[in-house]
Amino acid sequence: MAYGGIEAGGTKFVCGVGTGPDDVVVTRFPTRDPASTLADVVGFFTRRMSQGDRIDAIGIASFGPLELRPERSGFGRIMRTPKPGWSGVDIMGAIGDAFDVPVGLDTDVNGAALAEARWGAARDVRSSLYLTVGTGIGGGAIVDGEPIHGLVHPEMGHVAVDRAARDAFEGRCPFHRDCLEGMTSGPAIAERFGAPAEALVGPERDEARRLVAWYLASGLRSLVYAVAPERVVVGGGLSHLPGVIPRIRVALMDRLGGYPGLVEHSRAGFVVPAELGDLAGVSGALLLAERAARGR
Repeated sequence: MAYGGIEAGGTKFVCGVGTGPDDVVVTRFPTRDPASTLADVVGFFTRRMSQGDRIDAIGIASFGPLELRPERSGFGRIMRTPKPGWSGVDIMGAIGDAFDVPVGLDTDVNGAALAEARWGAARDVRSSLYLTVGTGIGGGAIVDGEPIHGLVHPEMGHVAVDRAARDAFEGRCPFHRDCLEGMTSGPAIAERFGAPAEALVGPERDEARRLVAWYLASGLRSLVYAVAPERVVVGGGLSHLPGVIPRIRVALMDRLGGYPGLVEHSRAGFVVPAELGDLAGVSGALLLAERAARGR
C-alpha cells in the first residue's frame, strides 16, 4: 500500500506520498491562513493522484492542540492554539471531504516519535520519548509501537521547569510564561539574545547552549520519571547546536540527582539526537495513514 502524509507545522506544511523516509516524494510550502494552506494540500495530492500515484490513506501529523477523541463533536479539529486563525479548524474533515480514503490524525510530535521508533534513533527499543525543540517544544512517548494518549495528547513542552542560575528572563509562553517552551524554544532564545540560536557566536552561543541544556534537562527529569523511557530522542532546530546533546546528558544526570540510580541513564545511548531530520514529521504522517488504513 502507498500513503499520503501531511506534516502540518506552524510555519510550514510538508506533504508527501510514499511508504517511509527512504521512499517518499515531498513538497513544502509556508503555513498561511487555513483556507489557502489546505487548498495547497488538496492541490498537491490531487496532482500526484492525477499523475498516477496510488494513495490508500492519508495521515496528518499536525501542530495542536488537537481534539483526538472520536466521540467528541470537535473530533479532528485544532483546539485553542496561539497560531492566528487556526483555532477550531477541522483539519481532518477538510482532508476527508476532499479524498475518499481513510484519514489518520495525531500531533506532529507523536508522528515524529512514531517515525523515530520505526525507522530512526529508537528503532531498537520498546519504549521511547521524543522531544522536539524548535519554534515550539513538544514531545511524544511511544510504548510497544503505540503513542500515549489520555484526555488529550501529551503536552510535554508545557511542563514546569526550575530556573537556571542568573536567568531573569520572564518567558514567552502565552499561557504559562516560564514553562519549558516559554524558556527555551527557538523564539525564546532569539528574544533573549536578539538573534536566532544558529546565528550566535562566542560567549553568547555558549550561554545559549548552557540554557538549552539546563532547561531541557530540567523538563526531561519530570518526563523521565513519569514515562520511564528506554531512550530519549531529541530533535528540532535547537538540537543541532554544536555540542548541545552531550550537555543535555550531563545536565540530566545532575538533575536526576542519582535517583533511581539506573546505569542506563548515564549511558551515551540514553539521550540521543534524532536521525530522520526533516523527514521525521512527514514519515510519521505516513505511519498515521498506515494505521488509518488498518483501522487503528
